[in-house]
Amino acid sequence: MKPTPRLLAIVLAFPLLLVAGCGKNSADASASAKPHKHEHHPPHGGTPVVLGDEVYHLELVRDPAAGKLQAFVLDGEMENFIRSAAPSFEIDATVDGAPQVLVLKATANPATGETVGDSALFEAQADWLKTANDFDATMKSIAIRGTTFADVKFNFPKGNDTD
Repeated sequence: MKPTPRLLAIVLAFPLLLVAGCGKNSADASASAKPHKHEHHPPHGGTPVVLGDEVYHLELVRDPAAGKLQAFVLDGEMENFIRSAAPSFEIDATVDGAPQVLVLKATANPATGETVGDSALFEAQADWLKTANDFDATMKSIAIRGTTFADVKFNFPKGNDTD
């Protein structure tokens, strides 16, 4: 069987295609070797606070007019609400050099079936929240699905994700 010019062209071109496909320049190779930053987007536009090795997150949302702070318990990707049996948890804050304590209490929501002791939403009210735009804080302790997270430091509004 005599090779046709078309078959001959394909056979001769094949090695050239292999070499051309492997010819990434060094800039492309180094760019792809850099680690990709893992980002989360808080669903309410709040401050993300990482718990553990991104096992869960708290999303803190401040309502300055009401002097209220909400904390939503979310999964590691900040996509799903995670209910906690905790009735409350505390945050120790330092505002303009003065210590402040917030007790965030579990909030019931009949629309979602959440109750105190089975809620993903915690709330606190304090007059200093009306004016405190930036503060350092420590979440003392919260238990979520059998795991306790304690002494979690963060800044509001920056959070604690250091990546």
